[in-house]
Amino acid sequence: MRRKTRQIRLGGLTVGGDAPISVQSMCTTDTRDVAATLNQIAELERAGCEIVRCAVPDVDAARALKQVRNGCRIPLVADIHFDYQLALEAVAAGVDGLRINPGNIGERWKIAEVVRACQERQIPIRIGVNAGSLEKELLHKHGQATAAAMVESALGHIRLLEEQGFDLMKISLKASDISRTVAAYRLLAEQVDYPLHVGVTEAGTVFSGTIKSAIGLGVLLMEGIGDTLRVSLTGDPVTEVRVGWEILKGLELRQRGPVFISCPTCGRCRIDLIRIAQEVEERLQDLPLPLKIAVMGCAVNGPGEAREADLGIAGGNEEGILFRRGKLVRKVPQAHLADVLVNAAWQEVEDRQGSKKNDSHDR
Repeated sequence: MRRKTRQIRLGGLTVGGDAPISVQSMCTTDTRDVAATLNQIAELERAGCEIVRCAVPDVDAARALKQVRNGCRIPLVADIHFDYQLALEAVAAGVDGLRINPGNIGERWKIAEVVRACQERQIPIRIGVNAGSLEKELLHKHGQATAAAMVESALGHIRLLEEQGFDLMKISLKASDISRTVAAYRLLAEQVDYPLHVGVTEAGTVFSGTIKSAIGLGVLLMEGIGDTLRVSLTGDPVTEVRVGWEILKGLELRQRGPVFISCPTCGRCRIDLIRIAQEVEERLQDLPLPLKIAVMGCAVNGPGEAREADLGIAGGNEEGILFRRGKLVRKVPQAHLADVLVNAAWQEVEDRQGSKKNDSHDR
């Protein structure tokens, strides 16, 4: 059961309530380089990114956001640290949301200035609490950046915004370890109904960070906690988006693109399954339909899995059997298995899209 939260609007996207859990990422480009930033945003959008965040380290970056916003088709969030005036510049540039870390913005009157500007334009604020930048008084009180300290920080800033009549908020509580991150979100979820942005911050490189994020996000999402997510990886942000979608697909919370099934191989396998599976996945990553595609290596589970998939191959001795919608189509030599499966997938897309067009004409 998904946790019930209030809804906010981020540009044209609804966040919270019964809205789909959205996938977001952050540009790695210099925001002042508008062309490079827009190119990366376009790549992220093609991969399925639904909210994009840009760093705002100085006034030039803040002012560049106007051009970025004009060329960006998905909600744009400005990431602000230390200087409240940068937040004001970002609001003036027309961003769809702000992410601020209240622990490093400074005096309350500075936060109040930002809130007033967002209130005027109905721009949501994400209160982003990170274990690595908690307020000094909370660190002294709790001894370290505990989950309870993170929640106390978030609640304090939620109250500050609420006192000014502002409730267009989503909240994040991130640490670089899974246990503290999960504990903090669980604690806060019991106390507020604001939408939560979930993620394990600074999770690591693509390999280790994917594993940590899948565990942490998987636990929270299975408990119904989370309205948006980011997988924080040291690498191409496009990978963050793809991993985020794989987590949602694996939990059967959302579908986008194909669902791949492949066996780990063993001594019975007589085709180059690893190469074939990797090639098929790479070539079909932008497939627009949620087809189930199986790449199987031998006669033990291969035929059964391939039959149950929309499309699948079951390996034999340097050849494989192609299945489509549960029916055996033909035998294919190993050298052509990847091409045949990829072509069959795109043919399936064409057939289904053509069927939809014909149905609409019949009506």
